[in-house]
Amino acid sequence: MPPVKSAPSALLKTSPRPKRATKPTRSEKNDDVKRRLFSAAAKVVGRYGYAEASVARITELAGVAQGTFYNHFGNRQELLEQLLPVIGQQMVAFIQRKLDQSASELEKEQTRFKAFFDFLLETPEFLRILNEAEVYAPEGYQKHLDNIATSYVRTLKRGRGAGGVGDFTDEELEVIVHILMGARGYLSRRYAYGEAGAQPVPDHVQSAYMKLIANGLIGR
Repeated sequence: MPPVKSAPSALLKTSPRPKRATKPTRSEKNDDVKRRLFSAAAKVVGRYGYAEASVARITELAGVAQGTFYNHFGNRQELLEQLLPVIGQQMVAFIQRKLDQSASELEKEQTRFKAFFDFLLETPEFLRILNEAEVYAPEGYQKHLDNIATSYVRTLKRGRGAGGVGDFTDEELEVIVHILMGARGYLSRRYAYGEAGAQPVPDHVQSAYMKLIANGLIGR
């Protein structure tokens, strides 16, 4: 009787069962719906303004039923009040990703300034949302300003501690932060948008800003 040949080892191995796709949890589903609503709201406000940003328009763009909207927000105004702070935090995160922590404080400020305008190119609706929020979503507008100012002051305090920022008091740093925030706001209105929408700012905008930051305006 001929010897029984052993089966190839590859056939003896049990084939691994295909992994089942993990179903998103209810919390993950809710987070996804909320992200879609915020994203849609940003685009709707950017195109039509706060006054014409209806729940119907937002949910249609988000691909969400109007009834589902009210599972996340009590009313339209609640969403609009949260919109600017949410986008503001996205902007802060965007800028942080651009920073090289080993760079000098002057280089970091240059990166922050440039990254702000890069964010406008990626999120062209931001400026209209910001400008109209003071009237149509005042609580959200104030929260956004507080969030950005607090984060910026904290950043400059770290730079001051490392010797890269001048000898300013905490109160003076808060004033400086609002000056720099104001500069970004007015420069974006003047240079970051044209007839066709968001556009790259000219090089002289950054060079003028950095000369002012590095050397001051009035010579001694």
